[in-house]
Amino acid sequence: MRLEQLQSFLSVAETGSFQQAARKCGVTQSTISRQVQGLEEELGLPLFHRTAQAKLTIGGERFWPYARKICQTWDSAKEELASLLMGKQPELCVAAIHSVCSSYLPPVLQKFCYAYPEVQLRVTSLGSDRALKVLKDGLVDIAIIMNNRSFTASAELLVDILYQEPIEVLMASNHPLTQYSQVPWDELTRYPQVVFKDGYGMQRLVQEKFTQAGAKLNAVLELNTLDGFRGVIRQGELIALLPYSALLEARTDPTLAVRGLAPLPFANSKPFIASSTPSMLIPADGDTTWTREVVIVTTPDRMQIPPIAYFWQLVHESLPDQLDGSIDSLNPQTPLLK
Repeated sequence: MRLEQLQSFLSVAETGSFQQAARKCGVTQSTISRQVQGLEEELGLPLFHRTAQAKLTIGGERFWPYARKICQTWDSAKEELASLLMGKQPELCVAAIHSVCSSYLPPVLQKFCYAYPEVQLRVTSLGSDRALKVLKDGLVDIAIIMNNRSFTASAELLVDILYQEPIEVLMASNHPLTQYSQVPWDELTRYPQVVFKDGYGMQRLVQEKFTQAGAKLNAVLELNTLDGFRGVIRQGELIALLPYSALLEARTDPTLAVRGLAPLPFANSKPFIASSTPSMLIPADGDTTWTREVVIVTTPDRMQIPPIAYFWQLVHESLPDQLDGSIDSLNPQTPLLK
């Protein structure tokens, strides 16, 4: 059974004539007759009385509402997809890591809402693992996460690098480690740490670095909000290893201090140059000793939808304007967004 057979049947039923149905459909009368006959053969009974006026048989009368419903459903489906391709979708869902949501996304969200006021924008802060999972499950359209190539290296995903940023140490303003501009590794391992919960890329990165260095991570508390990190850290000797973008508010908080990390003991020895940014040490080849990579992820089919493609473009266009130059200085010769 083909759709054009159903459409021919409905046209004959509505006009009462094979000739008029052919004129309405823009085909020959023999084509209409052939399609109706094929439908009758498949159903096993006649659908019309072939008299001066084509009238429905009892079988045709029973079949007519089903044929109409099928064709109406098809028309609705085409309209739905056409609207989708025109950007008329009810909502756009984004999952992003906390630091991006709090620091760099607000101007992007404002521009998107202005361009697509009829699209409900929904943004959720999630850890990288969870954000990527809900994207793969089809629950969100775009994810902005800390990159883990073992998870994102898939032909089913479209991945663009947004930026790389250094990992730094957050501590109370009166913490003993404030004496260092770059915290040595042996000093770092002496203090208990606050870390992200399971499912967050930063927790995995910190644990991996300690394991590579042959050191034990003394993680005494797990949290999942930046406010929680700041509130706990300012109370005493606890410290946290966090990315640059997660520390923007902490830099202006007099109860907190941020320090860079000295080259890690397992890193290759490279000549270093000074950075214009306080508490940052940049190797001469442009690579930091300890960084994380932030990426934007979607699926290739979603990029055919105008609001999703526009949001993707906005992130690429707007993000550099929000960076104060400190992250860009990681490699001045290389474009931040690829």
